[in-house]
Amino acid sequence: VGKLFELRTGCVLLPDPFVLAYQGEQFLLMHGDSLCLEDTDYQAFRAQMRSPQMQAELLKKNLDERRAIAKQLRENSKMANSNKSADIMDVTPAEVERIMTEYDVNVLIHGHTHRPAVHQFTLNGKSAERIVLGDWGSPEHDNQGWELIIDNQQRLLRPFPLQN
Repeated sequence: VGKLFELRTGCVLLPDPFVLAYQGEQFLLMHGDSLCLEDTDYQAFRAQMRSPQMQAELLKKNLDERRAIAKQLRENSKMANSNKSADIMDVTPAEVERIMTEYDVNVLIHGHTHRPAVHQFTLNGKSAERIVLGDWGSPEHDNQGWELIIDNQQRLLRPFPLQN
């Protein structure tokens, strides 16, 4: 996904992390994988896959080859995750607090862990929230998506069916 995707869809790709100002509030949007510090195997994989050298090597391959690699990586990930404890694959609370303090926000919205929930906690003496979006369209999750509706200071996290 890159500039061509933006041009074809009219979407704007956001950097990760990104601070969104909306209705007088600041929201930190993140993928969330960088918050899972105790999953050291994943963090090593993440660093390797995001390196400029690896990106260049992958982009040299044709689309079919890249799709096959992505499929294999997903299968490997699923197998590796089945042997990890849930705590290791979740966010590291101290990292959540660190990044929210760094960006001076009280609301963090992320995915990656795919455990949809709204977590309330205290951060630097103020109430804070960590909102986790669920997985999209996987067979394990009944081909559903997740949305967060923010309206007049209310937040509603809910699933919706994906249409084929």
